[in-house]
Amino acid sequence: ENFFGLLKSEFFYLQEFESVEEFIRELDKYIDYYNNERIKVGLNGLSPVQFKYQLHSIT
Repeated sequence: ENFFGLLKSEFFYLQEFESVEEFIRELDKYIDYYNNERIKVGLNGLSPVQFKYQLHSIT
């Protein structure tokens, strides 16, 4: 549920889309941002990519 709440507040409510194609393109960008760049409290303030690299550097 957290993802969808953030999706609505950070993406959907802040933009207007000219077409369905534009919506899909921008949604893909947001999902990529969410999965790779957005800082997560549960990951000690790191993005998923930063957290992954930190784990690999420890092992």
